[in-house]
Amino acid sequence: MRLGIDLGTTRTIVAACDRGNYPVVGFLSPDGDVLDHFPTITAEHDGQLVHGLEAEQAAREGAPFLRSWKRLMSSSGPNDPVRIGGIELSLLELTTDFLSALGQALLAGSNLPGPPKTLPETVISVPANAHSSQRFTTLEAFRRAGFDVRAMVNEPSAAGIEFAHRYRGRLNARRDHVVVYDLGGGTFDAALVLITGGQHDVIDTAGIQRLGGDDFDEVLFEMALAAASVEREAALPFHDELLLECRTAKEALNPNSRRIVLELAALGEAAPSEPVVLPVADYYDQVRWLVERTVESLREVTAPRGTDPEVDDIKAQAAQAGVAGVYVVGGGSGLPVVPRLLREHFGRRVHRSVYPAAATAIGLAIAAEDDQQLPLTERFTRHLGVFREKDSGQRIAFDTIFPQGTPMPKPGDPPLVATRTYQPVHDIGHFRFVECAALTEGYEPRGDISPHGVIYFPFAPQRRNEALDQATIERLTSGGPRIEERYEVDAAGVVAVTIVDLDDGYAQKYVL
Repeated sequence: MRLGIDLGTTRTIVAACDRGNYPVVGFLSPDGDVLDHFPTITAEHDGQLVHGLEAEQAAREGAPFLRSWKRLMSSSGPNDPVRIGGIELSLLELTTDFLSALGQALLAGSNLPGPPKTLPETVISVPANAHSSQRFTTLEAFRRAGFDVRAMVNEPSAAGIEFAHRYRGRLNARRDHVVVYDLGGGTFDAALVLITGGQHDVIDTAGIQRLGGDDFDEVLFEMALAAASVEREAALPFHDELLLECRTAKEALNPNSRRIVLELAALGEAAPSEPVVLPVADYYDQVRWLVERTVESLREVTAPRGTDPEVDDIKAQAAQAGVAGVYVVGGGSGLPVVPRLLREHFGRRVHRSVYPAAATAIGLAIAAEDDQQLPLTERFTRHLGVFREKDSGQRIAFDTIFPQGTPMPKPGDPPLVATRTYQPVHDIGHFRFVECAALTEGYEPRGDISPHGVIYFPFAPQRRNEALDQATIERLTSGGPRIEERYEVDAAGVVAVTIVDLDDGYAQKYVL
Protein backbone atom coordinates (compact mmCIF):
# COMPACT_ATOMS: atom_id res chain seq x y z
CA MET A 1 0.00 0.00 0.00
CA ARG A 2 1.08 3.55 -0.78
CA LEU A 3 -0.33 6.96 0.06
CA GLY A 4 -0.96 10.29 -1.61
CA ILE A 5 -0.97 13.21 0.84
CA ASP A 6 -2.18 16.70 0.03
CA LEU A 7 -1.00 19.03 2.81
CA GLY A 8 -3.68 21.69 2.46
CA THR A 9 -4.06 25.14 3.96
CA THR A 10 -7.21 24.26 5.90
CA ARG A 11 -7.47 20.49 5.43
CA THR A 12 -4.91 17.76 4.86
CA ILE A 13 -6.32 14.92 2.80
CA VAL A 14 -4.87 11.43 2.41
CA ALA A 15 -5.78 8.89 -0.27
CA ALA A 16 -4.57 5.29 -0.30
CA CYS A 17 -3.53 3.18 -3.24
CA ASP A 18 -5.19 -0.18 -2.52
CA ARG A 19 -5.22 -2.77 -5.36
CA GLY A 20 -6.43 -0.38 -8.03
CA ASN A 21 -8.72 1.58 -5.74
CA TYR A 22 -7.95 5.00 -4.30
CA PRO A 23 -10.11 5.56 -1.20
CA VAL A 24 -9.86 8.75 0.82
CA VAL A 25 -8.67 7.90 4.32
CA GLY A 26 -11.01 8.76 7.20
CA PHE A 27 -9.84 9.98 10.61
CA LEU A 28 -11.55 9.19 13.89
CA SER A 29 -12.66 12.24 15.86
CA PRO A 30 -12.79 12.33 19.69
CA ASP A 31 -16.58 11.95 19.35
CA GLY A 32 -16.20 8.74 17.36
CA ASP A 33 -17.13 10.28 14.00
CA VAL A 34 -15.09 9.62 10.86
CA LEU A 35 -13.91 12.71 8.95
CA ASP A 36 -12.48 12.65 5.44
CA HIS A 37 -9.66 15.03 6.34
CA PHE A 38 -7.13 15.92 9.03
CA PRO A 39 -7.62 19.62 9.89
CA THR A 40 -4.52 21.77 9.27
CA ILE A 41 -4.65 23.50 12.63
CA THR A 42 -2.31 23.56 15.63
CA ALA A 43 -3.12 24.58 19.22
CA GLU A 44 -1.29 24.89 22.53
CA HIS A 45 -2.80 22.66 25.21
CA ASP A 46 -1.25 22.28 28.68
CA GLY A 47 2.08 23.64 27.44
CA GLN A 48 2.30 21.30 24.44
CA LEU A 49 1.31 21.52 20.80
CA VAL A 50 -1.56 19.42 19.54
CA HIS A 51 -2.68 19.14 15.93
CA GLY A 52 -5.59 18.21 13.72
CA LEU A 53 -8.76 16.99 15.38
CA GLU A 54 -7.24 17.30 18.85
CA ALA A 55 -6.29 20.91 18.09
CA GLU A 56 -9.81 21.72 16.91
CA GLN A 57 -11.18 20.39 20.19
CA ALA A 58 -8.64 22.43 22.18
CA ALA A 59 -9.52 25.56 20.19
CA ARG A 60 -13.20 25.11 20.97
CA GLU A 61 -12.26 24.99 24.64
CA GLY A 62 -10.43 28.30 24.42
CA ALA A 63 -6.82 27.20 23.80
CA PRO A 64 -4.55 29.44 21.67
CA PHE A 65 -4.43 28.09 18.13
CA LEU A 66 -3.17 28.80 14.63
CA ARG A 67 -5.22 27.80 11.63
CA SER A 68 -4.09 27.88 7.98
CA TRP A 69 -0.43 28.17 9.03
CA LYS A 70 0.63 26.66 5.69
CA ARG A 71 0.16 30.15 4.24
CA LEU A 72 3.27 31.21 6.15
CA MET A 73 5.37 29.07 3.80
CA SER A 74 4.83 31.46 0.91
CA SER A 75 6.59 34.30 2.74
CA SER A 76 8.74 32.61 5.42
CA GLY A 77 11.79 30.38 5.44
CA PRO A 78 12.15 27.06 7.27
CA ASN A 79 13.94 28.66 10.24
CA ASP A 80 11.62 31.64 10.68
CA PRO A 81 9.89 31.64 14.08
CA VAL A 82 6.20 30.91 14.64
CA ARG A 83 4.45 31.51 17.97
CA ILE A 84 1.34 29.67 19.17
CA GLY A 85 0.32 30.68 22.67
CA GLY A 86 3.45 30.47 24.82
CA ILE A 87 5.36 28.19 22.44
CA GLU A 88 7.77 29.46 19.79
CA LEU A 89 9.35 27.19 17.19
CA SER A 90 10.56 27.36 13.62
CA LEU A 91 8.23 26.88 10.66
CA LEU A 92 10.06 23.66 9.79
CA GLU A 93 9.62 22.37 13.35
CA LEU A 94 5.92 23.25 13.30
CA THR A 95 5.39 21.47 9.97
CA THR A 96 7.34 18.43 11.20
CA ASP A 97 5.37 18.27 14.45
CA PHE A 98 2.07 18.49 12.57
CA LEU A 99 3.08 15.76 10.12
CA SER A 100 4.27 13.55 12.98
CA ALA A 101 0.76 13.85 14.47
CA LEU A 102 -0.70 13.05 11.05
CA GLY A 103 1.46 9.92 10.85
CA GLN A 104 0.37 8.78 14.30
CA ALA A 105 -3.27 9.36 13.37
CA LEU A 106 -2.84 7.32 10.18
CA LEU A 107 -1.41 4.37 12.09
CA ALA A 108 -3.69 4.44 15.13
CA GLY A 109 -6.65 6.72 14.47
CA SER A 110 -7.82 6.15 10.90
CA ASN A 111 -9.64 3.64 8.73
CA LEU A 112 -6.51 2.98 6.68
CA PRO A 113 -6.73 -0.67 5.54
CA GLY A 114 -4.48 -2.96 7.54
CA PRO A 115 -3.57 -0.80 9.34
CA PRO A 116 0.16 -0.85 8.55
CA LYS A 117 2.72 -0.89 11.35
CA THR A 118 4.90 1.69 9.66
CA LEU A 119 4.11 4.59 7.34
CA PRO A 120 3.91 3.46 3.69
CA GLU A 121 5.69 5.00 0.72
CA THR A 122 4.11 8.37 0.02
CA VAL A 123 3.78 10.85 -2.84
CA ILE A 124 3.25 14.42 -1.59
CA SER A 125 2.37 17.74 -3.21
CA VAL A 126 3.10 21.46 -3.13
CA PRO A 127 1.44 24.44 -4.85
CA ALA A 128 2.64 24.86 -8.41
CA ASN A 129 4.08 28.29 -7.62
CA ALA A 130 5.80 27.20 -4.41
CA HIS A 131 9.35 28.54 -4.26
CA SER A 132 12.32 26.35 -3.45
CA SER A 133 12.24 27.22 0.27
CA GLN A 134 8.62 26.06 0.57
CA ARG A 135 9.44 22.88 -1.33
CA PHE A 136 12.41 22.22 0.94
CA THR A 137 10.37 22.85 4.11
CA THR A 138 7.60 20.52 2.95
CA LEU A 139 9.88 17.71 1.83
CA GLU A 140 12.20 17.91 4.84
CA ALA A 141 9.28 17.99 7.30
CA PHE A 142 7.68 14.89 5.77
CA ARG A 143 10.99 13.03 5.96
CA ARG A 144 11.69 14.12 9.54
CA ALA A 145 8.17 13.00 10.50
CA GLY A 146 8.95 9.47 9.34
CA PHE A 147 7.31 9.40 5.92
CA ASP A 148 9.05 7.53 3.11
CA VAL A 149 8.64 10.18 0.41
CA ARG A 150 8.71 8.69 -3.06
CA ALA A 151 8.11 11.92 -4.96
CA MET A 152 6.77 15.46 -4.66
CA VAL A 153 4.34 16.68 -7.33
CA ASN A 154 2.77 20.06 -8.06
CA GLU A 155 -0.86 20.09 -6.89
CA PRO A 156 -2.51 20.85 -10.26
CA SER A 157 -0.35 18.17 -11.90
CA ALA A 158 -1.75 15.61 -9.47
CA ALA A 159 -5.27 16.79 -10.28
CA GLY A 160 -4.48 16.28 -13.97
CA ILE A 161 -3.52 12.69 -13.22
CA GLU A 162 -6.86 12.19 -11.45
CA PHE A 163 -8.71 13.71 -14.45
CA ALA A 164 -6.99 11.33 -16.87
CA HIS A 165 -7.92 8.39 -14.65
CA ARG A 166 -11.56 9.41 -14.21
CA TYR A 167 -12.33 10.89 -17.63
CA ARG A 168 -10.33 8.82 -20.10
CA GLY A 169 -13.11 9.11 -22.66
CA ARG A 170 -12.73 12.88 -22.91
CA LEU A 171 -9.13 12.54 -24.11
CA ASN A 172 -8.30 11.66 -27.70
CA ALA A 173 -5.51 12.13 -30.22
CA ARG A 174 -6.83 15.56 -31.15
CA ARG A 175 -7.88 16.86 -27.74
CA ASP A 176 -5.20 15.81 -25.30
CA HIS A 177 -4.74 18.98 -23.23
CA VAL A 178 -6.41 19.66 -19.89
CA VAL A 179 -6.50 22.98 -18.04
CA VAL A 180 -6.56 22.45 -14.26
CA TYR A 181 -8.22 25.08 -12.07
CA ASP A 182 -7.20 24.43 -8.45
CA LEU A 183 -8.70 26.78 -5.85
CA GLY A 184 -7.60 25.61 -2.42
CA GLY A 185 -7.93 27.04 1.04
CA GLY A 186 -4.95 29.38 0.73
CA THR A 187 -3.64 29.38 -2.84
CA PHE A 188 -4.81 29.26 -6.44
CA ASP A 189 -2.98 27.21 -9.07
CA ALA A 190 -3.62 26.66 -12.76
CA ALA A 191 -1.85 24.32 -15.14
CA LEU A 192 -1.97 23.29 -18.80
CA VAL A 193 -1.27 19.55 -18.92
CA LEU A 194 -0.60 17.49 -22.05
CA ILE A 195 -1.79 13.90 -21.50
CA THR A 196 -0.71 11.43 -24.16
CA GLY A 197 0.55 7.86 -24.18
CA GLY A 198 0.17 7.57 -20.43
CA GLN A 199 2.54 10.51 -19.89
CA HIS A 200 1.64 13.85 -18.28
CA ASP A 201 3.67 16.84 -19.45
CA VAL A 202 2.99 20.05 -17.54
CA ILE A 203 3.29 22.66 -20.30
CA ASP A 204 2.76 25.77 -18.20
CA THR A 205 1.52 26.85 -14.80
CA ALA A 206 0.30 30.04 -13.19
CA GLY A 207 -1.14 30.92 -9.84
CA ILE A 208 -1.71 33.34 -7.00
CA GLN A 209 0.20 32.65 -3.83
CA ARG A 210 -2.32 34.14 -1.40
CA LEU A 211 -5.78 33.67 -2.83
CA GLY A 212 -7.98 30.84 -1.64
CA GLY A 213 -11.02 29.88 0.37
CA ASP A 214 -9.70 31.80 3.39
CA ASP A 215 -10.10 35.05 1.45
CA PHE A 216 -13.72 34.25 0.62
CA ASP A 217 -14.28 33.68 4.36
CA GLU A 218 -12.82 37.10 5.14
CA VAL A 219 -15.24 38.78 2.73
CA LEU A 220 -18.18 37.15 4.49
CA PHE A 221 -16.72 38.16 7.85
CA GLU A 222 -16.55 41.82 6.78
CA MET A 223 -20.08 41.71 5.37
CA ALA A 224 -21.42 40.23 8.62
CA LEU A 225 -19.79 42.94 10.74
CA ALA A 226 -21.19 45.66 8.52
CA ALA A 227 -24.68 44.17 8.66
CA ALA A 228 -24.50 43.90 12.46
CA SER A 229 -23.05 47.42 12.81
CA VAL A 230 -20.03 46.03 14.68
CA GLU A 231 -16.68 47.85 14.38
CA ARG A 232 -13.86 45.67 13.09
CA GLU A 233 -11.62 46.62 16.03
CA ALA A 234 -14.26 45.39 18.48
CA ALA A 235 -14.52 42.07 16.62
CA LEU A 236 -10.79 41.38 16.21
CA PRO A 237 -10.41 39.56 19.59
CA PHE A 238 -13.03 37.09 18.32
CA HIS A 239 -11.78 36.99 14.74
CA ASP A 240 -10.87 33.29 14.58
CA GLU A 241 -14.15 32.10 16.10
CA LEU A 242 -16.21 34.38 13.85
CA LEU A 243 -14.21 33.34 10.80
CA LEU A 244 -14.92 29.70 11.58
CA GLU A 245 -18.65 30.45 11.68
CA CYS A 246 -18.37 32.24 8.34
CA ARG A 247 -16.44 29.35 6.83
CA THR A 248 -19.01 26.83 8.03
CA ALA A 249 -21.86 28.90 6.59
CA LYS A 250 -20.02 29.36 3.28
CA GLU A 251 -19.33 25.65 2.90
CA ALA A 252 -23.01 24.89 3.50
CA LEU A 253 -24.07 26.90 0.45
CA ASN A 254 -25.51 25.05 -2.54
CA PRO A 255 -26.87 26.25 -5.91
CA ASN A 256 -30.33 26.67 -4.39
CA SER A 257 -29.22 28.74 -1.37
CA ARG A 258 -30.75 32.20 -1.16
CA ARG A 259 -29.54 33.55 2.17
CA ILE A 260 -26.75 33.20 4.72
CA VAL A 261 -27.65 33.24 8.42
CA LEU A 262 -24.95 34.06 10.99
CA GLU A 263 -25.43 34.17 14.77
CA LEU A 264 -22.09 35.89 15.57
CA ALA A 265 -22.39 34.42 19.09
CA ALA A 266 -18.61 34.68 19.58
CA LEU A 267 -19.07 38.43 20.10
CA GLY A 268 -20.67 37.69 23.47
CA GLU A 269 -22.56 40.67 24.83
CA ALA A 270 -21.81 42.59 21.62
CA ALA A 271 -23.57 39.95 19.51
CA PRO A 272 -26.70 41.16 17.67
CA SER A 273 -30.02 40.30 19.27
CA GLU A 274 -31.19 38.72 16.03
CA PRO A 275 -29.16 36.61 13.57
CA VAL A 276 -27.57 38.45 10.66
CA VAL A 277 -29.20 37.47 7.37
CA LEU A 278 -27.28 38.18 4.15
CA PRO A 279 -28.58 37.57 0.62
CA VAL A 280 -26.42 35.03 -1.14
CA ALA A 281 -26.53 37.14 -4.29
CA ASP A 282 -24.93 40.05 -2.41
CA TYR A 283 -22.15 37.79 -1.16
CA TYR A 284 -21.49 36.47 -4.66
CA ASP A 285 -21.26 40.05 -5.94
CA GLN A 286 -18.65 40.83 -3.26
CA VAL A 287 -16.44 37.81 -4.08
CA ARG A 288 -16.79 37.99 -7.85
CA TRP A 289 -13.55 39.97 -8.16
CA LEU A 290 -11.67 37.13 -6.42
CA VAL A 291 -12.98 34.61 -8.94
CA GLU A 292 -12.17 36.96 -11.82
CA ARG A 293 -8.57 37.14 -10.60
CA THR A 294 -8.34 33.35 -10.85
CA VAL A 295 -9.80 33.47 -14.36
CA GLU A 296 -7.11 35.95 -15.42
CA SER A 297 -4.46 33.62 -14.01
CA LEU A 298 -6.09 30.64 -15.74
CA ARG A 299 -5.87 32.39 -19.10
CA GLU A 300 -2.12 32.85 -18.61
CA VAL A 301 -1.46 29.13 -18.91
CA THR A 302 -3.08 28.92 -22.35
CA ALA A 303 -1.76 32.21 -23.76
CA PRO A 304 1.66 32.48 -25.47
CA ARG A 305 4.29 34.09 -23.22
CA GLY A 306 6.87 34.74 -25.93
CA THR A 307 9.73 33.31 -23.86
CA ASP A 308 9.74 29.69 -25.10
CA PRO A 309 8.86 29.02 -28.77
CA GLU A 310 8.36 25.28 -28.15
CA VAL A 311 5.86 25.90 -25.35
CA ASP A 312 4.07 28.59 -27.38
CA ASP A 313 3.74 26.15 -30.32
CA ILE A 314 2.15 23.55 -28.04
CA LYS A 315 -0.29 26.18 -26.73
CA ALA A 316 -1.20 27.16 -30.30
CA GLN A 317 -1.97 23.52 -31.13
CA ALA A 318 -4.12 23.22 -28.00
CA ALA A 319 -5.98 26.41 -28.90
CA GLN A 320 -6.68 25.16 -32.42
CA ALA A 321 -7.93 21.74 -31.34
CA GLY A 322 -9.61 22.88 -28.14
CA VAL A 323 -8.80 21.55 -24.69
CA ALA A 324 -10.43 18.37 -23.39
CA GLY A 325 -11.72 20.29 -20.41
CA VAL A 326 -11.23 22.86 -17.70
CA TYR A 327 -11.01 20.67 -14.62
CA VAL A 328 -12.14 22.39 -11.42
CA VAL A 329 -10.70 21.05 -8.16
CA GLY A 330 -9.79 22.27 -4.68
CA GLY A 331 -11.90 22.79 -1.59
CA GLY A 332 -12.42 26.47 -2.41
CA SER A 333 -14.08 25.58 -5.72
CA GLY A 334 -17.09 24.19 -3.83
CA LEU A 335 -18.62 27.66 -3.64
CA PRO A 336 -21.38 27.58 -6.31
CA VAL A 337 -20.41 30.97 -7.75
CA VAL A 338 -17.01 29.60 -8.83
CA PRO A 339 -18.13 27.04 -11.44
CA ARG A 340 -20.95 29.41 -12.45
CA LEU A 341 -18.52 32.21 -13.37
CA LEU A 342 -16.12 29.77 -14.98
CA ARG A 343 -18.89 28.57 -17.29
CA GLU A 344 -19.56 32.18 -18.25
CA HIS A 345 -16.01 32.31 -19.58
CA PHE A 346 -15.38 28.74 -20.80
CA GLY A 347 -18.82 27.25 -21.44
CA ARG A 348 -19.49 23.53 -21.29
CA ARG A 349 -15.81 22.63 -21.20
CA VAL A 350 -15.86 23.22 -17.42
CA HIS A 351 -15.92 19.96 -15.45
CA ARG A 352 -15.98 20.06 -11.66
CA SER A 353 -14.38 17.06 -9.97
CA VAL A 354 -16.69 14.61 -8.24
CA TYR A 355 -14.35 14.94 -5.25
CA PRO A 356 -13.00 18.51 -5.62
CA ALA A 357 -11.28 18.68 -2.23
CA ALA A 358 -9.75 15.21 -2.62
CA ALA A 359 -8.83 15.24 -6.33
CA THR A 360 -5.19 16.16 -5.66
CA ALA A 361 -4.73 13.46 -2.99
CA ILE A 362 -6.36 10.85 -5.25
CA GLY A 363 -4.11 11.88 -8.14
CA LEU A 364 -1.09 11.51 -5.86
CA ALA A 365 -2.24 8.02 -4.84
CA ILE A 366 -2.63 7.06 -8.51
CA ALA A 367 0.90 8.32 -9.16
CA ALA A 368 2.18 6.37 -6.16
CA GLU A 369 0.83 3.10 -7.55
CA ASP A 370 3.21 2.97 -10.50
CA ASP A 371 6.34 0.98 -9.63
CA GLN A 372 8.14 2.61 -12.53
CA GLN A 373 9.13 6.24 -12.91
CA LEU A 374 6.27 8.67 -12.41
CA PRO A 375 4.57 9.38 -15.79
CA LEU A 376 4.95 13.10 -15.23
CA THR A 377 7.16 15.89 -16.52
CA GLU A 378 7.15 19.05 -14.37
CA ARG A 379 8.53 22.43 -15.38
CA PHE A 380 9.76 25.50 -13.57
CA THR A 381 6.69 27.58 -12.84
CA ARG A 382 8.64 30.85 -12.45
CA HIS A 383 11.96 32.36 -13.45
CA LEU A 384 14.72 31.77 -10.87
CA GLY A 385 17.70 34.05 -10.95
CA VAL A 386 20.17 36.21 -9.05
CA PHE A 387 21.08 39.89 -9.05
CA ARG A 388 24.76 40.29 -9.79
CA GLU A 389 27.24 43.01 -10.65
CA LYS A 390 28.13 43.80 -14.23
CA ASP A 391 30.75 46.00 -15.87
CA SER A 392 33.28 45.62 -13.02
CA GLY A 393 30.69 46.46 -10.42
CA GLN A 394 29.34 49.58 -12.16
CA ARG A 395 25.76 48.28 -12.51
CA ILE A 396 23.40 45.56 -11.28
CA ALA A 397 21.74 43.10 -13.66
CA PHE A 398 19.48 40.08 -13.27
CA ASP A 399 20.92 36.72 -14.31
CA THR A 400 18.23 34.10 -15.02
CA ILE A 401 19.59 30.74 -13.84
CA PHE A 402 16.52 28.60 -14.68
CA PRO A 403 13.95 30.21 -16.99
CA GLN A 404 10.25 29.60 -16.56
CA GLY A 405 9.18 26.47 -18.43
CA THR A 406 12.50 24.63 -17.97
CA PRO A 407 11.71 20.89 -17.57
CA MET A 408 12.67 19.53 -14.15
CA PRO A 409 14.21 16.07 -13.64
CA LYS A 410 11.96 13.13 -12.90
CA PRO A 411 12.35 11.08 -9.70
CA GLY A 412 15.47 8.95 -10.04
CA ASP A 413 17.02 11.15 -12.72
CA PRO A 414 20.23 13.11 -12.14
CA PRO A 415 19.72 16.71 -11.01
CA LEU A 416 19.38 19.53 -13.50
CA VAL A 417 22.62 21.54 -13.45
CA ALA A 418 23.58 25.08 -14.42
CA THR A 419 26.98 26.70 -13.81
CA ARG A 420 28.56 30.12 -13.84
CA THR A 421 32.34 30.75 -13.87
CA TYR A 422 34.01 34.16 -13.44
CA GLN A 423 36.59 36.27 -11.61
CA PRO A 424 35.04 38.67 -9.07
CA VAL A 425 36.13 42.26 -8.53
CA HIS A 426 35.03 42.44 -4.85
CA ASP A 427 36.23 40.50 -1.82
CA ILE A 428 32.76 39.28 -0.74
CA GLY A 429 29.99 37.96 -2.93
CA HIS A 430 26.48 39.16 -2.05
CA PHE A 431 23.96 36.95 -3.86
CA ARG A 432 20.28 38.01 -3.86
CA PHE A 433 18.08 35.34 -5.39
CA VAL A 434 14.51 35.94 -6.49
CA GLU A 435 11.75 34.14 -8.35
CA CYS A 436 9.46 36.09 -10.64
CA ALA A 437 6.40 35.45 -12.78
CA ALA A 438 7.70 37.33 -15.84
CA LEU A 439 10.63 39.22 -17.32
CA THR A 440 10.74 42.60 -19.06
CA GLU A 441 12.11 42.98 -22.59
CA GLY A 442 15.42 43.79 -20.91
CA TYR A 443 15.22 40.51 -18.93
CA GLU A 444 14.57 42.19 -15.60
CA PRO A 445 12.05 40.72 -13.10
CA ARG A 446 8.48 41.99 -13.20
CA GLY A 447 5.07 40.91 -11.99
CA ASP A 448 4.87 38.68 -8.91
CA ILE A 449 8.41 38.73 -7.43
CA SER A 450 9.42 36.63 -4.41
CA PRO A 451 12.76 37.03 -2.58
CA HIS A 452 14.31 33.59 -2.61
CA GLY A 453 17.32 33.85 -0.37
CA VAL A 454 20.48 35.83 0.35
CA ILE A 455 23.96 34.31 0.37
CA TYR A 456 27.35 35.80 1.27
CA PHE A 457 30.53 34.11 0.07
CA PRO A 458 34.12 35.15 0.84
CA PHE A 459 35.97 35.57 -2.45
CA ALA A 460 39.07 36.75 -0.55
CA PRO A 461 40.57 33.95 1.65
CA GLN A 462 41.33 36.37 4.50
CA ARG A 463 37.60 37.06 4.96
CA ARG A 464 36.48 33.46 5.45
CA ASN A 465 36.12 33.65 9.22
CA GLU A 466 34.12 36.87 9.35
CA ALA A 467 30.40 37.50 9.85
CA LEU A 468 29.93 38.41 6.21
CA ASP A 469 26.42 39.80 6.53
CA GLN A 470 27.83 42.56 8.74
CA ALA A 471 31.08 43.12 6.87
CA THR A 472 31.98 45.98 4.54
CA ILE A 473 32.45 44.80 0.96
CA GLU A 474 35.60 46.17 -0.69
CA ARG A 475 37.06 46.03 -4.18
CA LEU A 476 39.97 43.66 -4.75
CA THR A 477 43.26 45.36 -5.51
CA SER A 478 44.33 42.61 -7.89
CA GLY A 479 42.66 39.93 -9.95
CA GLY A 480 40.24 37.80 -7.95
CA PRO A 481 40.17 33.99 -7.77
CA ARG A 482 38.36 31.85 -10.32
CA ILE A 483 34.88 31.17 -8.94
CA GLU A 484 32.34 28.57 -10.02
CA GLU A 485 28.67 28.57 -9.06
CA ARG A 486 27.00 25.20 -9.55
CA TYR A 487 23.20 25.09 -9.33
CA GLU A 488 21.42 21.74 -8.94
CA VAL A 489 17.67 21.13 -9.02
CA ASP A 490 16.23 17.79 -7.90
CA ALA A 491 12.91 16.21 -8.87
CA ALA A 492 11.17 17.92 -5.95
CA GLY A 493 12.15 21.35 -7.29
CA VAL A 494 14.57 22.06 -4.44
CA VAL A 495 17.49 24.22 -5.61
CA ALA A 496 20.98 23.91 -4.13
CA VAL A 497 23.97 26.05 -5.06
CA THR A 498 27.61 25.22 -4.45
CA ILE A 499 30.11 28.08 -4.74
CA VAL A 500 33.73 27.00 -5.21
CA ASP A 501 37.03 28.89 -5.24
CA LEU A 502 38.67 26.95 -8.08
CA ASP A 503 42.13 28.20 -7.11
CA ASP A 504 42.27 26.53 -3.69
CA GLY A 505 39.12 24.31 -3.57
CA TYR A 506 37.32 26.21 -0.77
CA ALA A 507 33.57 25.63 -1.17
CA GLN A 508 30.23 26.30 0.48
CA LYS A 509 26.88 24.65 -0.33
CA TYR A 510 23.53 26.30 0.28
CA VAL A 511 19.92 25.17 -0.18
CA LEU A 512 17.80 28.03 -1.48
